[in-house]
Amino acid sequence: MFIGFTSGIKMEKSISRHFTKNVIKNIIGLLIGAIGGYLYYHYVGCTSGGCAITSNPYLSILWGAVLGYLLFDMFKIKDKAIGQSDSPGGDA
Repeated sequence: MFIGFTSGIKMEKSISRHFTKNVIKNIIGLLIGAIGGYLYYHYVGCTSGGCAITSNPYLSILWGAVLGYLLFDMFKIKDKAIGQSDSPGGDA
């Protein structure tokens, strides 16, 4: 009974650490995207006001943040299990 209980605690800590790493990675992507959106507005932006996104710095930052989040969210951080090999075929 105690063995299952302690392994459950270890797995829960591993899941929370894994979840926290992914959340931090996504927040970093959001911030990088927001900075990229502002830089795009500043250096490339539309001066005539006819462009819906690039003429407004807030919309450029918002779209950059969304794209940065989505880009960084494509990659997940996975914990490697002990004793598993890197090759998909196993130890042949």
